[in-house]
Amino acid sequence: MTAPSSLSTTTVRSRKNRQNINQWIRTEVRYPSNSPKLELICIALQSMLLRAEPVTGKCYVITFSPLHNLTLADLQPSQILPIITNWTRIYTAHLSPSSPLAITSAPTTLQPSNPHTSISKPTTQYRYMQIFENKGAAMGCSNPHPHGQIWTTTGLPEEPATELQNLISYRREQGGLHMLQDYANLEIQQKERLIYQNPTFLILCPWWATWPFETLLLPITHIRALPDLSPLQAQHFADALAEITRRYDNLFETQFPYSMGIHQAPLEGSNEEVEASYLHVHFYPPLLRSSTVRKFLVGYEMLAEPQRDITPEQAAGRLRDCVGELYRTQLKSR
Repeated sequence: MTAPSSLSTTTVRSRKNRQNINQWIRTEVRYPSNSPKLELICIALQSMLLRAEPVTGKCYVITFSPLHNLTLADLQPSQILPIITNWTRIYTAHLSPSSPLAITSAPTTLQPSNPHTSISKPTTQYRYMQIFENKGAAMGCSNPHPHGQIWTTTGLPEEPATELQNLISYRREQGGLHMLQDYANLEIQQKERLIYQNPTFLILCPWWATWPFETLLLPITHIRALPDLSPLQAQHFADALAEITRRYDNLFETQFPYSMGIHQAPLEGSNEEVEASYLHVHFYPPLLRSSTVRKFLVGYEMLAEPQRDITPEQAAGRLRDCVGELYRTQLKSR
């Protein structure tokens, strides 16, 4: 029997045990589907549980080299430095005039350097800029030419927003100290998770790492964002990027896949947000035991908490041992 269009039918099943025989009883509960009270409840729940805000943005793609076969691991620090310069120019050009960073940053314009460049001065003030690279098909990279991306958005994304709130809270509670600077000093003292250090940056396997060879590239002292880097510090940044990407490739003698991203001060934010920000780079690589065996975050790790296949201390030790010339260069010279 079909219920009228103005009614909805809900089936309720109850189970009774009578003389050891299971008997199912079907009961129909009817209520008007166009009840004004029900509609008000749905509207209230929707406003409380289902929230959406419009976000606009702008994206850039930056190639690392004119040659299709050169990744960051193949480049010398002097060849990575222009990439950092472009990251900084694009970040500065999008910086809010009211940001404390704008006071110390050199004015930047994005005039096309050639007819094929499609970069222009933004007309919208964006809140955040995410610079990142997905390397390898395992990380969803569909274009084999080594490149990175920049996404600017009017909203503050979830991951950097959570980080920033924790950095702000720590700074408030610790009398103006910076969490990541304190953490960098701790890792320098303990050394067991440290992979590489130059005068400005550390590379380490963080204590909380989820991925087997996850690393964090971290300034030793407080740097808010790319425009804060002096020319010498930018060279040290290029040196650190060359070191970790080369060591990754040397580990399993393969084009080591990863997702890499820079977290830094928002383009637009309060003085407290900007001053609490701390420039750093995350590397999330999936490989576990070889160039063909990767880690999968499934089952317990998705539903409960991540599990370490190897400790960060073990991972750091293996990456420390991968120092030296890129394995591909050695193969060519044989």
